[in-house]
Amino acid sequence: MEAIFSFIGTPFVKFMKSMEQFGTYVIFQLQLMLLMLKRPWRVKQIFEQLEVIGVGTFGVIFLVALFLGLIEAIQLYQGFSKFGAESFMGYTIFISISRELAPLLVGLMVTAQAISSMSAELGTMRVTEQIDAIETLAVDAKKYLLVPRVIATTIAVPLLVISFDFIANLSAFLMAWFALDMNPVVYGDSIKQLLNFSDIGTGLIKGLLYGYLIGTIGTYVGFHTSGGAKGVGVSTTKAVVLASVTIFIANLFISTIFLTLNW
Repeated sequence: MEAIFSFIGTPFVKFMKSMEQFGTYVIFQLQLMLLMLKRPWRVKQIFEQLEVIGVGTFGVIFLVALFLGLIEAIQLYQGFSKFGAESFMGYTIFISISRELAPLLVGLMVTAQAISSMSAELGTMRVTEQIDAIETLAVDAKKYLLVPRVIATTIAVPLLVISFDFIANLSAFLMAWFALDMNPVVYGDSIKQLLNFSDIGTGLIKGLLYGYLIGTIGTYVGFHTSGGAKGVGVSTTKAVVLASVTIFIANLFISTIFLTLNW
Protein backbone atom coordinates (compact mmCIF):
# COMPACT_ATOMS: atom_id res chain seq x y z
CA MET A 1 0.00 0.00 0.00
CA GLU A 2 2.83 2.38 0.86
CA ALA A 3 4.38 1.83 -2.57
CA ILE A 4 1.03 2.48 -4.29
CA PHE A 5 0.42 5.74 -2.40
CA SER A 6 3.99 6.79 -3.10
CA PHE A 7 3.53 6.10 -6.81
CA ILE A 8 0.31 8.14 -6.90
CA GLY A 9 1.38 10.92 -4.55
CA THR A 10 4.89 11.70 -5.85
CA PRO A 11 3.74 13.23 -9.19
CA PHE A 12 1.07 15.22 -7.33
CA VAL A 13 3.60 16.62 -4.87
CA LYS A 14 5.97 17.54 -7.70
CA PHE A 15 3.13 19.24 -9.55
CA MET A 16 2.18 21.28 -6.49
CA LYS A 17 5.79 22.33 -5.97
CA SER A 18 5.98 23.39 -9.61
CA MET A 19 2.79 25.45 -9.21
CA GLU A 20 4.23 27.05 -6.09
CA GLN A 21 7.40 28.03 -7.96
CA PHE A 22 5.35 29.37 -10.87
CA GLY A 23 3.28 31.49 -8.47
CA THR A 24 6.47 32.82 -6.89
CA TYR A 25 7.79 33.69 -10.35
CA VAL A 26 4.58 35.57 -11.25
CA ILE A 27 4.78 37.61 -8.03
CA PHE A 28 8.47 38.22 -8.74
CA GLN A 29 7.58 39.57 -12.22
CA LEU A 30 4.94 41.90 -10.81
CA GLN A 31 7.45 43.27 -8.32
CA LEU A 32 9.97 43.91 -11.10
CA MET A 33 7.34 45.69 -13.22
CA LEU A 34 6.57 48.04 -10.34
CA LEU A 35 10.27 48.65 -9.69
CA MET A 36 10.82 49.52 -13.37
CA LEU A 37 8.44 52.47 -12.95
CA LYS A 38 10.28 53.89 -9.95
CA ARG A 39 13.29 56.14 -10.00
CA PRO A 40 16.24 55.96 -10.17
CA TRP A 41 16.40 53.99 -13.45
CA ARG A 42 20.18 53.52 -13.28
CA VAL A 43 20.79 54.31 -16.95
CA LYS A 44 24.53 53.70 -16.66
CA GLN A 45 23.99 50.14 -15.44
CA ILE A 46 21.45 49.51 -18.21
CA PHE A 47 24.00 50.54 -20.85
CA GLU A 48 26.65 48.40 -19.20
CA GLN A 49 24.34 45.38 -19.38
CA LEU A 50 23.42 46.28 -22.97
CA GLU A 51 27.10 46.07 -23.83
CA VAL A 52 27.46 42.72 -22.09
CA ILE A 53 24.33 41.21 -23.66
CA GLY A 54 24.26 42.92 -27.05
CA VAL A 55 27.92 43.29 -27.97
CA GLY A 56 28.88 40.13 -26.11
CA THR A 57 26.55 37.93 -28.13
CA PHE A 58 26.85 39.69 -31.50
CA GLY A 59 29.71 37.46 -32.64
CA VAL A 60 27.76 34.23 -32.32
CA ILE A 61 24.64 35.94 -33.72
CA PHE A 62 26.64 37.01 -36.78
CA LEU A 63 27.93 33.49 -37.44
CA VAL A 64 24.53 31.83 -36.96
CA ALA A 65 22.81 34.39 -39.21
CA LEU A 66 25.48 34.13 -41.89
CA PHE A 67 25.31 30.37 -42.24
CA LEU A 68 21.54 30.22 -41.78
CA GLY A 69 21.09 32.50 -44.78
CA LEU A 70 23.38 30.36 -46.89
CA ILE A 71 21.58 27.17 -45.88
CA GLU A 72 18.13 28.70 -46.46
CA ALA A 73 19.07 29.70 -50.01
CA ILE A 74 20.41 26.26 -50.87
CA GLN A 75 17.53 24.29 -49.38
CA LEU A 76 14.73 26.45 -50.75
CA TYR A 77 16.31 26.58 -54.19
CA GLN A 78 16.22 22.78 -54.34
CA GLY A 79 12.50 22.77 -53.62
CA PHE A 80 11.41 25.84 -55.60
CA SER A 81 13.39 24.89 -58.72
CA LYS A 82 11.35 21.70 -59.07
CA PHE A 83 8.21 23.79 -59.56
CA GLY A 84 9.79 26.66 -61.48
CA ALA A 85 8.98 29.04 -58.62
CA GLU A 86 12.45 30.47 -58.00
CA SER A 87 11.04 33.98 -58.36
CA PHE A 88 9.32 33.62 -54.97
CA MET A 89 12.48 32.56 -53.15
CA GLY A 90 13.45 36.03 -51.98
CA TYR A 91 10.19 36.77 -50.20
CA THR A 92 9.87 33.26 -48.76
CA ILE A 93 13.37 33.40 -47.29
CA PHE A 94 12.75 36.89 -45.96
CA ILE A 95 9.55 36.09 -44.06
CA SER A 96 10.84 32.75 -42.75
CA ILE A 97 13.83 34.54 -41.25
CA SER A 98 12.19 37.75 -40.05
CA ARG A 99 8.98 36.21 -38.70
CA GLU A 100 10.27 33.02 -37.07
CA LEU A 101 13.92 32.09 -37.31
CA ALA A 102 15.54 35.40 -36.35
CA PRO A 103 13.68 36.01 -33.04
CA LEU A 104 13.76 32.31 -32.17
CA LEU A 105 17.49 31.79 -32.77
CA VAL A 106 18.47 35.14 -31.27
CA GLY A 107 16.51 34.28 -28.13
CA LEU A 108 18.23 30.91 -27.88
CA MET A 109 21.71 32.34 -28.50
CA VAL A 110 21.22 35.11 -25.93
CA THR A 111 19.95 32.50 -23.49
CA ALA A 112 22.94 30.23 -24.06
CA GLN A 113 25.53 32.97 -23.69
CA ALA A 114 24.15 35.93 -21.76
CA ILE A 115 21.36 34.50 -19.59
CA SER A 116 23.51 31.60 -18.41
CA SER A 117 26.23 34.07 -17.43
CA MET A 118 23.69 36.36 -15.77
CA SER A 119 22.20 33.53 -13.72
CA ALA A 120 25.64 32.27 -12.67
CA GLU A 121 26.73 35.79 -11.65
CA LEU A 122 23.64 36.44 -9.55
CA GLY A 123 23.77 32.94 -8.11
CA THR A 124 27.38 33.44 -7.03
CA MET A 125 26.43 36.76 -5.42
CA ARG A 126 23.62 35.02 -3.56
CA VAL A 127 25.63 32.09 -2.17
CA THR A 128 28.55 34.35 -1.19
CA GLU A 129 26.06 36.63 0.63
CA GLN A 130 26.87 39.70 -1.49
CA ILE A 131 23.15 40.26 -2.12
CA ASP A 132 22.48 40.07 1.62
CA ALA A 133 25.21 42.66 2.16
CA ILE A 134 23.59 45.00 -0.39
CA GLU A 135 20.22 44.68 1.34
CA THR A 136 21.88 45.32 4.71
CA LEU A 137 22.92 48.74 3.36
CA ALA A 138 19.22 49.57 2.84
CA VAL A 139 19.53 49.19 -0.96
CA ASP A 140 16.82 47.31 -2.85
CA ALA A 141 18.80 44.46 -4.39
CA LYS A 142 16.12 43.76 -7.00
CA LYS A 143 16.10 47.37 -8.14
CA TYR A 144 19.89 47.60 -8.13
CA LEU A 145 20.81 44.22 -9.64
CA LEU A 146 17.83 42.81 -11.52
CA VAL A 147 15.92 45.69 -13.13
CA PRO A 148 18.86 46.95 -15.25
CA ARG A 149 19.50 43.41 -16.50
CA VAL A 150 15.87 42.80 -17.44
CA ILE A 151 15.54 46.17 -19.21
CA ALA A 152 18.82 45.63 -21.06
CA THR A 153 17.79 42.15 -22.22
CA THR A 154 14.39 43.44 -23.36
CA ILE A 155 16.09 46.13 -25.46
CA ALA A 156 19.03 44.05 -26.72
CA VAL A 157 17.10 41.11 -28.18
CA PRO A 158 15.03 43.15 -30.71
CA LEU A 159 18.19 45.01 -31.78
CA LEU A 160 19.95 41.69 -32.33
CA VAL A 161 16.92 40.45 -34.27
CA ILE A 162 17.30 43.39 -36.68
CA SER A 163 20.99 42.57 -37.11
CA PHE A 164 20.17 38.90 -37.65
CA ASP A 165 17.56 39.78 -40.30
CA PHE A 166 20.01 41.90 -42.25
CA ILE A 167 22.93 39.46 -42.12
CA ALA A 168 20.89 36.33 -42.87
CA ASN A 169 18.97 37.86 -45.76
CA LEU A 170 22.10 39.39 -47.24
CA SER A 171 23.98 36.09 -47.13
CA ALA A 172 20.97 34.31 -48.69
CA PHE A 173 20.83 36.90 -51.46
CA LEU A 174 24.54 36.58 -52.21
CA MET A 175 24.31 32.78 -52.23
CA ALA A 176 21.34 32.87 -54.63
CA TRP A 177 23.08 35.38 -56.91
CA PHE A 178 26.63 34.09 -57.12
CA ALA A 179 26.40 30.38 -56.29
CA LEU A 180 22.92 29.46 -57.55
CA ASP A 181 23.04 31.83 -60.56
CA MET A 182 19.69 33.46 -59.83
CA ASN A 183 18.68 36.82 -61.27
CA PRO A 184 19.26 39.34 -58.43
CA VAL A 185 16.56 41.68 -59.79
CA VAL A 186 13.93 38.95 -59.72
CA TYR A 187 15.04 37.92 -56.23
CA GLY A 188 14.68 41.48 -54.94
CA ASP A 189 11.42 42.24 -56.76
CA SER A 190 9.58 39.44 -54.96
CA ILE A 191 10.50 41.06 -51.66
CA LYS A 192 9.51 44.57 -52.79
CA GLN A 193 6.14 43.47 -54.17
CA LEU A 194 5.01 41.14 -51.37
CA LEU A 195 6.68 42.52 -48.25
CA ASN A 196 4.40 43.94 -45.54
CA PHE A 197 5.28 45.81 -42.38
CA SER A 198 3.87 42.93 -40.35
CA ASP A 199 6.57 40.63 -41.78
CA ILE A 200 9.18 42.70 -39.95
CA GLY A 201 7.05 43.87 -37.02
CA THR A 202 6.12 40.32 -36.01
CA GLY A 203 9.75 39.38 -35.45
CA LEU A 204 10.48 42.56 -33.48
CA ILE A 205 7.47 42.05 -31.20
CA LYS A 206 8.56 38.46 -30.61
CA GLY A 207 12.10 39.63 -29.87
CA LEU A 208 10.81 42.19 -27.38
CA LEU A 209 8.72 39.59 -25.55
CA TYR A 210 11.46 36.93 -25.65
CA GLY A 211 13.96 39.42 -24.26
CA TYR A 212 11.71 40.25 -21.34
CA LEU A 213 10.86 36.63 -20.59
CA ILE A 214 14.40 35.28 -20.67
CA GLY A 215 15.62 38.30 -18.71
CA THR A 216 13.14 37.73 -15.90
CA ILE A 217 13.76 33.97 -15.89
CA GLY A 218 17.53 34.38 -15.72
CA THR A 219 17.36 36.94 -12.92
CA TYR A 220 14.71 34.99 -11.00
CA VAL A 221 16.64 31.73 -11.03
CA GLY A 222 19.95 33.40 -10.22
CA PHE A 223 18.46 35.55 -7.45
CA HIS A 224 16.91 32.52 -5.74
CA THR A 225 20.01 30.30 -5.92
CA SER A 226 20.94 28.21 -2.88
CA GLY A 227 23.26 25.34 -2.09
CA GLY A 228 26.73 26.80 -2.60
CA ALA A 229 28.85 26.20 -5.69
CA LYS A 230 26.78 23.20 -6.72
CA GLY A 231 23.63 25.31 -6.51
CA VAL A 232 25.13 27.89 -8.87
CA GLY A 233 25.70 25.19 -11.48
CA VAL A 234 22.19 23.83 -11.04
CA SER A 235 20.68 27.31 -11.31
CA THR A 236 22.62 28.10 -14.47
CA THR A 237 21.42 24.93 -16.16
CA LYS A 238 17.88 25.50 -14.91
CA ALA A 239 17.82 29.06 -16.25
CA VAL A 240 18.98 28.00 -19.73
CA VAL A 241 16.50 25.12 -19.95
CA LEU A 242 13.52 27.12 -18.65
CA ALA A 243 14.27 30.13 -20.84
CA SER A 244 14.72 27.97 -23.96
CA VAL A 245 11.47 26.06 -23.41
CA THR A 246 9.63 29.30 -22.62
CA ILE A 247 10.74 30.79 -25.95
CA PHE A 248 9.21 27.90 -27.88
CA ILE A 249 5.97 27.99 -25.88
CA ALA A 250 5.68 31.77 -26.28
CA ASN A 251 6.42 31.44 -29.99
CA LEU A 252 3.47 29.07 -30.43
CA PHE A 253 1.04 31.40 -28.67
CA ILE A 254 2.25 34.57 -30.41
CA SER A 255 2.21 32.94 -33.85
CA THR A 256 -1.32 31.69 -33.20
CA ILE A 257 -2.46 35.17 -32.14
CA PHE A 258 -0.94 36.81 -35.20
CA LEU A 259 -2.50 34.17 -37.43
CA THR A 260 -5.91 34.79 -35.86
CA LEU A 261 -5.49 38.55 -36.34
CA ASN A 262 -4.26 37.97 -39.90
CA TRP A 263 -1.18 40.09 -39.12
